[in-house]
Amino acid sequence: MYNKQNNPQPNDISRAESEHVPLCSITDVQLRFLVPDDLTEVRTLCQDWFPIDYPLSWYEDITSSSRFFALAAVYNLAIIGLIVAEIKPYRNLNKEDKGILPDSMGRHADIGYILSLGVHRKHRRNGIGSLLLDSLVNHLTTAERYSVKAIFLHVLTTNQAAILFYEKRRFHLHSFLPYYYNIRGNDKDGFTYVTYINGGHQPYTLLDHIKHFASKISLAGGMLTWITLRLRQAVRWICHKTVSRFNFAH
Repeated sequence: MYNKQNNPQPNDISRAESEHVPLCSITDVQLRFLVPDDLTEVRTLCQDWFPIDYPLSWYEDITSSSRFFALAAVYNLAIIGLIVAEIKPYRNLNKEDKGILPDSMGRHADIGYILSLGVHRKHRRNGIGSLLLDSLVNHLTTAERYSVKAIFLHVLTTNQAAILFYEKRRFHLHSFLPYYYNIRGNDKDGFTYVTYINGGHQPYTLLDHIKHFASKISLAGGMLTWITLRLRQAVRWICHKTVSRFNFAH
């Protein structure tokens, strides 16, 4: 989703309704990438899903540019869900998004950013959102995309449905973004959520270093106990042999 300067919009999951309306089977849903002819349909859907319109240029980009991973879930020839993401160099992230990766890793890493994930209200809670998200994760965990070390997104702090959705899928809260969104003239707070892939991990904190040091001490302590035991056994053996020889000599 865009930040405040670029007209951010909450994820469609944030407006998911509580009732479950199973109108289709997940096996009947097809996945395909967006094409330019989808622009009008996608724009109509997003205007229904989100409280603020994306600019027209955004729709033109996601339906025509290979820069975006823009995947649609289709049922009965109609788009009922979509996910839009992009891969970008970690070093090019905005200031508020830095700190997701350690500096040493981030210098050469890429990162996946979910701009939008939405499902038609009539088809929510049927696994469509998970299907789309899993497709993105599978796309980013192939050998040729091993440089992508994390996937992150922004979400309204009041977006409980989206937060629960992502937390169930191993996304973790990374940071709090005060006044990150501007919706209908009102500033709203946001969260950054992230999950790590392809060997990526969060920067180590002081607590992580303490835990690592403690584990090393524990391991060293175990080794010291083993060595001490063996030394004691060796000393006893030497003493036994010495006493035996002394007795034999007498």
